[in-house]
Amino acid sequence: MIPVHNKASISTLARSPGLEPETIEVVVTVPTFRRPKQLLDTLASLQHQETKRRFAVIVIENEADEREGAAAAIPLFESGEIPGMVIVAHERGNCSAYNAGWETALTAFPSFTHLAVIDDDEIADPCWLERLRSAASTFGADIVGGPQVPVFQPGGDRKRAGHPVFAAPYNESGAVDALYSSGNLLIGRNVLAAMGAPFLDLAFNFMGGGDADFLSRSAQNGFKLAWCAGAPVYETVPARRLEADWIRARSLRNGVISTLVEKKKRAADPLGRPRVFLKSLALLAASPVRALARLAATRSPSVAVYPIYVAIGRTLAEFGYANEQYRQPEKN
Repeated sequence: MIPVHNKASISTLARSPGLEPETIEVVVTVPTFRRPKQLLDTLASLQHQETKRRFAVIVIENEADEREGAAAAIPLFESGEIPGMVIVAHERGNCSAYNAGWETALTAFPSFTHLAVIDDDEIADPCWLERLRSAASTFGADIVGGPQVPVFQPGGDRKRAGHPVFAAPYNESGAVDALYSSGNLLIGRNVLAAMGAPFLDLAFNFMGGGDADFLSRSAQNGFKLAWCAGAPVYETVPARRLEADWIRARSLRNGVISTLVEKKKRAADPLGRPRVFLKSLALLAASPVRALARLAATRSPSVAVYPIYVAIGRTLAEFGYANEQYRQPEKN
């Protein structure tokens, strides 16, 4: 059995009756924070999965006081409509929630082979779980990612809908060298057992990027990654995320995360830190040229300026800058 890293920070609120943990093949974790209605939509999409694999769901409430998401979900679990558990991760933060769910899965379900991750603002395709699991077998992969297809809400400037911050990293299924997001992910139990808790570095708790760091470290440890283009989830994107200041903040954040993840990747290299810094400076110097090329190709100033903001974020990270977009969830 895998020990829980910090058992005191996790409480169980509900468990479906008649749950047989030893029969569960896949555990689906759903972190939630102040999105009770969207969480119910996510759970409904899991109820309609077209698969014969036995799976259970763990909802991780990360609002330890009001617990609106947990309150909405508990009746579904207590009635047995959804097999699994509802827990509270008392420590606030993105990484804390993921860690609590993954640790609970390892301790509560002794026989599962894979863990799937979906966020509370996403709707799973009916074939989502089956296709992720099949892709793991087809490509011999330990971790499989899939597309998070943006569904833009009314309002906002739709011209920005094609911005790179909303784009999937790959278009075709197959083995890949890197994955970046946990919003649509399948992880082998063998990966979690080998990587150990805490899985996501809490330094990324309010910035995001803990998933990218975890995936980078997993790849470094020899685990194989793959992409399944046919296993989408549909992510609700509020109008505010089409505003210029949000996209700018996300672009800078992406640059910061890039530097922090690369530094950890090169931590054993005595020259790792200066090499990362020199790379950041080189990207900053080249970014105006790259921006002009993008402007010529897309005629979109917002898309064109993206490499400039990423390069600035990478460089600012060298001086301690951290863009913690999740610190104020109402603005995210």
